Formats: sequence, structure tokens, C-alpha cells
Amino acid sequence: MIKAGRAGCRPSPAPAVPGVQAEMMVIPAGGQERRLVTDALLPADDPLPDGCGTCDRCLTSCPTDAIVAPGVIDARRCLAWLVQARGVFPPEHRVALGDRIYGCDDCQLFCPWNKFASLTAEDDFLPRHSLDSAKLTELFSWSEDDWLERTRGSAIRRIGFERWLRNIAVALGNAKTGKDVTAALRNRRDSSTVLVREHIDWALARHENNTAQGET
Repeated sequence: MIKAGRAGCRPSPAPAVPGVQAEMMVIPAGGQERRLVTDALLPADDPLPDGCGTCDRCLTSCPTDAIVAPGVIDARRCLAWLVQARGVFPPEHRVALGDRIYGCDDCQLFCPWNKFASLTAEDDFLPRHSLDSAKLTELFSWSEDDWLERTRGSAIRRIGFERWLRNIAVALGNAKTGKDVTAALRNRRDSSTVLVREHIDWALARHENNTAQGET
């Protein structure tokens, strides 16, 4: 379990290993922002009061019920963590992934405090290479060289090409059944690693079941 501070309230307990720890905090009139917790000796200010009250929108909006109590996240169920974790994507959470391939942030989307947030003007945080509008089938066709070029400078790079393909295979399994989707999965299958192939087979099986039931 990861115990995070509630909105505008308590910080997380100190990390087990001295260093830094990131978490989301709510800043009044600014929405949610990421803050860095460090063991550096800095002057302390007064903690913000609890800004959540009886609101539980982050708990009820989480696709996998990963927020198990106010301020407590079970990272083993958090999609934002699972898309980055190594190995097999848990079968019980694949449908909940929907069409996401990196990140989730539903808890932030539903947080009322974020109505005060504004879009950044920093170029470093803006979408690159049309990643915000590209089709899953297009992304799935990228070679590793394509991926390295188009994720340069992005946090996406840290998951590696194999997990990128694994995540897209799951997302394609959740997509509407169509010839373009199944063709993309089949075209990538034989050249994929064992890990990616397992997720492609899962996706193809879902589409075969959809077709058998007349769902397209």
C-alpha cells in the first residue's frame, strides 16, 4: 500500500529510503499539482487544512478501485502504475484499462479542485508527435526506431518498447471490433516477444468472441 496525503492536507510518511518521493497535492485556486518530498533541510510552513471533506469522487471514479480509503492507494491495482510495471498486465484489470496505453489520472479528472487548474503554457508538457490524436493501430505499427524517435524527451520512454506494445495490445483488445484492429494485432503477433504475444492473443480472443456474439 502507498499512503498518500489527502488533498491539501498531510504529506506522505517519509520514504523508507532517504531521498525523494513524489505525490499529488491540492493547491487552493490551482488544482492538483505534483510536489516533490525530499529529505533536504528546508524551512517548514503550516500544513493546509483538509480540503476533501466528505468528497469521495476520486474513490468512486477509479476504474480498478485502487483508492481503497481516503489517502490510501493500492498501487497493485492502480492503472497508472500497472502500465509501467514489468511483466504480464494483470488479466483482471485489462478491461478496466480501456484505450489507455500510458497513465490514467481519472482520479484527477473527477477531483472538483481541478476546476481551478489551467492548461500549461510550457512546451515541455504539450503533446508531441500527435500522440494525443494518433490511432492505436498506427501506434502499434511503429518500429522500435520509430518509437525511440517519437518518445525522445518523454516520460513514456522509461517503460521501454516491449511494455509499450503490451499496453497497446490490451487497449486494442478493448477497442471496437473491426478488420483494422484484428489485422494490426495479427500483423504484429509473430514478430513479437513472448510477453507481447500473450497480450495479443488475449486481445484477438476478445474480438473473436465479440464476432461470435455479433458485437462489432
